[in-house]
Amino acid sequence: MDWRTASACDLGRGIDAGRIDPVELTEAYLEAATAHPDHDAIYARLTPERARAEARAARTRARSGLRASLLDGVPVSWKDLFDTAGIGTEAGSRLLAGRVPDRDARVLQAATAQGLVCLGKTHMTELAFSGLGLNPMTATPPNAHDPALVAGGSSSGAAVSVALGLAAAGIGSDTGGSVRIPAAWNGLVGLKTTHGRLSLKGVVPLVESFDTVGPLTRTVEDAAQSLAALEGGRPADLRGARLSGLRLAVLETVALHAVREVPLAAFDDAVGRLARGGARIERLIAPEVSEALDLAGPLFTAEAWAIWGAAIDAHSDLMFPPIRDRFRSGEIFSGSDVIRAWRRLREIRSIWAERTAAFDAVLLPTSAILPPDAARLMSDSAYFTAENLLALRNTRIANLMGLCALTLPTGHAMCGISLMGRPQGEEKLLRIGAAAEAALD
Repeated sequence: MDWRTASACDLGRGIDAGRIDPVELTEAYLEAATAHPDHDAIYARLTPERARAEARAARTRARSGLRASLLDGVPVSWKDLFDTAGIGTEAGSRLLAGRVPDRDARVLQAATAQGLVCLGKTHMTELAFSGLGLNPMTATPPNAHDPALVAGGSSSGAAVSVALGLAAAGIGSDTGGSVRIPAAWNGLVGLKTTHGRLSLKGVVPLVESFDTVGPLTRTVEDAAQSLAALEGGRPADLRGARLSGLRLAVLETVALHAVREVPLAAFDDAVGRLARGGARIERLIAPEVSEALDLAGPLFTAEAWAIWGAAIDAHSDLMFPPIRDRFRSGEIFSGSDVIRAWRRLREIRSIWAERTAAFDAVLLPTSAILPPDAARLMSDSAYFTAENLLALRNTRIANLMGLCALTLPTGHAMCGISLMGRPQGEEKLLRIGAAAEAALD
């Protein structure tokens, strides 16, 4: 078994069987991360002392038959907005340079209790407010398929660390697509959890009303086990998952508009394979989706500005102008605007729930575009803005509707297919994802 390309769960099974030593495994990942030519653009900082201590503890548990979970002893990376005690956590922003929390984020505490080994903190978009992954203020992780392209954001380093074999899994956050976009563009599975399912305590906020925590992994099984570790719960049972009998809807409203040729062809091919695997595919028109997306300004940018506006105004020179300006776009909204938007969004969510009640999941292309060229994004601010909005358009639907969502590789490089489930429906969605993964393999 090649440890650096194996699934996190296969590594865990190897530890359980005595074939893999957690200390040796951790050293292999630390060595790979340190030796990689782009390591400084992927990891904001490694945590070798912590990783080795946690690996030694995992080795002791394994030898005593007291492993805490299937992933006990498996090394993972953490996006640099999860607080780590005594270790810098700067959320990709110079505004937070030198910030060192005194305790771990709640989800990191839970994962550590389940035996996961913390390799280090990965680079990300400034304060998590872009879907592209470009960050000239700290570092821009390279796309795993083509280093000239961006990796997707905001969990860019998390995705690249897994795709390049520098972590067995990555933990990211998703406010409007920040797990799913980089997962799709780097050939990974990405799980956006339901808002409120996983604790945000000790997570640097962007938009607290929409922020969620989720894993980026090589397999659906890895995502299920990672979710269980993050909440200290029981993983979804994926045994016997199959497509036969499932009713899946292809969302046509907005989600298929202006999708570029390659991602659209990849999506259509993936949907065809799901149908041949036994799923019943239907088309779905949902006008409320367009209205929900129109509410994104008062819902997302107003809250982001309320949280970060004072710090940005005090040190605006420390931010990449397109990101700074995106924050500032929230300044124009009043409290009444936000309240009206939330009242209408709750009505829209009810309409959506009724319209989709008969379906097991709703399908759409994860992103309407392929990852753009990093150099062009740096030189053309209008291009940056247009590509960022289009990249996040489809993923934002699940955030607005309060859903869980899962992106899977289609088999076409840098193209993902997303499945949207119901609020708090991660276990069912992961079962559907496991069946879909087998059909798409």
